[in-house]
Amino acid sequence: MSDRDEERLARAALSRLAEPGDPRVAGVVAELGAAVVRDHLLAQRGPDGVLADVAARLAAVDPEGDLTRAARLGVRFVIPGDPEWPAGLDDLTEAGTVASRGGIPMGLWVRGRPLGELGPLVAVVGSRSATTYGESVAAELAAVVARAGLGVASGAAFGIDQAAHRGALGVAGATVAILACGADRAYPVAHRKLIDHIAETGAVVSEAPPGCAPTRIRFLSRNRLIAAMSRGTVVVEAAARSGALSTANWALRLNRPLMGVPGPVTSAQSEGVHAKLRGAEAVLVTSGADVLEMLGRPGEHLTEPARGPARRRDRLTVREQQVLDAVPVGRGAGADSVSRAAGIGLREVHGTLTALAERGLVVRGDHGWRLGDTARE
Repeated sequence: MSDRDEERLARAALSRLAEPGDPRVAGVVAELGAAVVRDHLLAQRGPDGVLADVAARLAAVDPEGDLTRAARLGVRFVIPGDPEWPAGLDDLTEAGTVASRGGIPMGLWVRGRPLGELGPLVAVVGSRSATTYGESVAAELAAVVARAGLGVASGAAFGIDQAAHRGALGVAGATVAILACGADRAYPVAHRKLIDHIAETGAVVSEAPPGCAPTRIRFLSRNRLIAAMSRGTVVVEAAARSGALSTANWALRLNRPLMGVPGPVTSAQSEGVHAKLRGAEAVLVTSGADVLEMLGRPGEHLTEPARGPARRRDRLTVREQQVLDAVPVGRGAGADSVSRAAGIGLREVHGTLTALAERGLVVRGDHGWRLGDTARE
């Protein structure tokens, strides 16, 4: 057996032994290697020579069987150094911990296409109890970034996650569902068809081995993967204690761009997003185009500032506008009257009125000058 195969078996065994995101295990494996850590744990004995509890549990693990059963389910175990290993996960080494979770995962259990084929990822996360507004924005945003060739990463939950996945799928884009349970399972169960479809067109990923159930701590661990595997994170609706804010905090720890979509100031579902925006931790975005500009290279995906519709008056000089403002709307006025109202000499007013008339902005009638119809647009 090659060293690479041995490392894969050791990581598979440790992923079954330890909870996902255990920073102690992740740290020692990063320092010594998985095979060395596994062998050291297997050798532990109590004072009476009996296997220590951790050694007994590790000895009962069957990593070869896990890999074989996973393969039958269409799930593969990806570890650091594999071609499809997301390089962004390596940054977790320096990102510390959140809620006692952290570190590089032992590996990723992946169902679906190779992760390297799905392009750079953008995380789109938010509230499970999303509003119609939030779901609409998330779907539109995901569709725009997916159409531009970026993959959309989310957690396959109700609300914003579901909308983000469907937005990407709706334009035949790539999307990745990162789960807190095994990659062979569906959580929530109601999203079984959605998750299976994502596995066919994109990828379903988990740090937990196949068969594992979702738990609260595994959701917290999962959030760091969403942030680390993505080039940037967008939060669309998140209450003050939303789990999506955990993903946002990981993005900040990883020095990845964090973006927030504002909601109504009266909406409880947007309180957490607004706090990030108010604290200048997140950049305000309102569309997929804003996200692309934020994540693109310099000069790429630039957006134009929002402006109202152009009017004929916009192209006038200050003096022309001054004269035009002095021209009455209804009954006409003589040039001398316009001159007095504008505070400009009569000769200049005559020339300006003639120029404005050529553009249809003023009209000369029997009673003098008045505004033309185009000046009122």
